[in-house]
Amino acid sequence: MTLNIRAASADDAQSVGKLARQFADYLRSLGDTSDFKMNAQTYLRDGFGTNPAFSGLVAEQGDDIVGYLLYHFGYDTDNAARILHVVDLYVNERGRRQGVGKALMSAAAKLSRDAGAMELFWSLYVHNKLAASFYESLGARYTKDLLFMAIRSDAL
Repeated sequence: MTLNIRAASADDAQSVGKLARQFADYLRSLGDTSDFKMNAQTYLRDGFGTNPAFSGLVAEQGDDIVGYLLYHFGYDTDNAARILHVVDLYVNERGRRQGVGKALMSAAAKLSRDAGAMELFWSLYVHNKLAASFYESLGARYTKDLLFMAIRSDAL
């Protein structure tokens, strides 16, 4: 079946929301206790309008969306260069091992290059060995000497 990668649109909200629920269920099965809140409504609220927080790509096989990648651009002061931050990548079971994830990452890499960004950057749940293996197969490397930290904005 033909694979089509295209920019995500507001019309994709239900499909992306359904895939986001599958992704959350998968991560929970690995032990992730995060309170996953991405759904069709948050996708529309935060991905569109006058100041979207992210952009996205979807992978279609026939009439079905089988995967999505959400991203935003950032900046790395150490390298004085733009980066593309992949915030979510998920491919449903039907689309796995068919090149869907690689096609989404390749499309994101092209967007990155076109915007003058030097690299793609993302985080990975430590117990998600399937994803780690996939990213390593693309040639990705772990970032050494960096730890992510977070604090609620209302705590300061």
